[in-house]
Amino acid sequence: MPTVVMEAEKVKKLASRKLKDAGLNDDHAEKVAEVLIHADLRNVNSHGVLRTKHYVDRLKAGGINPDAQTSFNMTGPVTGIVNGDDGFGHVVGDTAIKHAIDMARQNGVGMVTVINSSHCGALSYFVQKAAEANLIGIAMTHTDKVVVPFGGSSPFFGTNPIAYGVPAKNNKPFILDMATSNVALGKVLQAREEGKDIPSGWGVDENGAPVTDPNKVVSLSPFGGPKGYGLAVIVDIFSGLLAGAAFGPHISKMYDDLDQKRKLGHYFCVINPSFFTDADTFLKQMDTMMDEIKQVPPAPGVKRVFVPGEIEQIHEENNKRNGIRIASSVYEYLTGEIENESYTN
Repeated sequence: MPTVVMEAEKVKKLASRKLKDAGLNDDHAEKVAEVLIHADLRNVNSHGVLRTKHYVDRLKAGGINPDAQTSFNMTGPVTGIVNGDDGFGHVVGDTAIKHAIDMARQNGVGMVTVINSSHCGALSYFVQKAAEANLIGIAMTHTDKVVVPFGGSSPFFGTNPIAYGVPAKNNKPFILDMATSNVALGKVLQAREEGKDIPSGWGVDENGAPVTDPNKVVSLSPFGGPKGYGLAVIVDIFSGLLAGAAFGPHISKMYDDLDQKRKLGHYFCVINPSFFTDADTFLKQMDTMMDEIKQVPPAPGVKRVFVPGEIEQIHEENNKRNGIRIASSVYEYLTGEIENESYTN
């Protein structure tokens, strides 16, 4: 697929402009664009600016409130609920993690559920906010069904990602952001386009049987079989049931019914290490642990061992210097040269 390399800040402005032109208020448009660029800088392009057109389409159809009045209700010393007013999840999530950070600083822990939200982008953005404040961040969100439960033949849960961010003294924060499915659907779609087989375990057919032909994939598989399936359930409990939101097959689809509000739930937790141990010692021990992980002898054919999130951080450093790579169709849409809907799926 043809690509274009551009300075990240320029792409951010283009995405923000598109959202503003669609009626989103300025502050929210800039926050959404910031979260999208965060993903593109880390080469997690599935959650980057290629999502802009879908967001614009949903805005224009009435499925997202362009001037949402996000509110926070503190329900206890370390708990609270953010009502997103059907606005952008990126903005709603940012509000939630800020309140969780404030509570953790004061009382050791902050836990916030979110209601009436929409797609919030890469969870790594939010847990990194906590880690940059020398706090531990946890984030979860449910998504619409595309993954079969272990042993099942039809989808029930979404990819249901979960993320952790942990600070260190001298190293960059430990960032783990992962779906509970084996792979993203986009990888299966890419294999279809390229006419390539996929590894067994990525997806199943209508009978729940593993397939290597991407054209036969009806649903995705949970990673690690029952382990990924179990975590997917946990994510729906925390971000769905605990938030008073829908779960599993009752969650509205991202690319269907664009005129309908999605009513998604999220869960954020922030922990202050200083309430449990000496904060400086904790940060130094994180350094020691990560440094020792990197020193583990690599297996044959492997260059070296990386800490989770380290590869994305390396991409981020390189892309800040050299620019981010986006599909030409995305570039053309952002610059207003052509309308191309193919990349939104």
